[in-house]
Amino acid sequence: MSKKVFYIYNPKTLTYERVYPSLRQRIAVVLRHLLVGGLISIALVAGFYFWLGSPKEEILKLENEQMKAQYKLLSKRVDAALAVMSDLQQRDDNMYRVVLQAEPVNAEVRDNGIYNPSRYADLLKMSDAQLVVSTTQKVDNLTRQVYVQCNSMNELVKLAQGQEERIKHLPAIQPVANKDLKRTASGYGYRVDPVYKTTKFHEGMDFAANIGTPVYATGNGRVIETGWQQGYGNTVVIDHGYDYKTRYAHLNKILVRKGQEVIRGEEIAEVGNTGKSTGPHLHYEVLYKGKPENPINYYFFDLSPEDYDRMIQLAENQGRVMD
Repeated sequence: MSKKVFYIYNPKTLTYERVYPSLRQRIAVVLRHLLVGGLISIALVAGFYFWLGSPKEEILKLENEQMKAQYKLLSKRVDAALAVMSDLQQRDDNMYRVVLQAEPVNAEVRDNGIYNPSRYADLLKMSDAQLVVSTTQKVDNLTRQVYVQCNSMNELVKLAQGQEERIKHLPAIQPVANKDLKRTASGYGYRVDPVYKTTKFHEGMDFAANIGTPVYATGNGRVIETGWQQGYGNTVVIDHGYDYKTRYAHLNKILVRKGQEVIRGEEIAEVGNTGKSTGPHLHYEVLYKGKPENPINYYFFDLSPEDYDRMIQLAENQGRVMD
């Protein structure tokens, strides 16, 4: 490469004369070129990073977009799972537990600990914090509900396993046989008291029959009360377990003793006319958790559909009251 030569025009001689720059001038020229080149390079690099971004930034941006997409997809999947869980909870409370006569799961138990703001304090510092926190809350909610539902299902399995024994204790037949039954004199509900002539809630069902007609235990259980009770006359109360009790009143004769174990269909007494009674009949009550229930809902084993419908119709008849 040839050495660069500099000339300058001399107007006096009208010729170009060669110039020999000093070392200092040459160094200044070199530095000037380097400075200009450096500034141009810096400007190009800065523009590249500003408009296109660095490769590392591009990778992070791509990863962030992928993460946002994954969170959105996860959020939708959790929403679908929560919808399924909600349906399962409805079935649990309104079908499975009704069939097995178990109390619904308390709403406070299902929701306890679902929302705790302090759990998400660190997440609020992240980019796209709203999406991240919302999705995390849904996952925590689902996790809690799955835990509670698993415990509920375990409880239902145990209840179902005990159904065979429970059914034996359920008060599920008439206390007086159809062949001995004259009529149902008074059903469950409000009616006019035959003695005091005032409106009163009748907590059981009356079966008109001759004195001495057999009275049967309507389910397996243990006799917990026998003897005279105010208004009821001679009375037998059986505890069937599983929160069920039955009362048999106005008896002529009691054939069991307190503490005795009885089985469904076993004769325990005779129809009578004792206590506040205006004619021979049996007053029968079904108590669940200490509260009276309509006995017609418990006649499962000895009534045909036709007899069951007839029993309901007779029970609704507010005819002559026997007690």
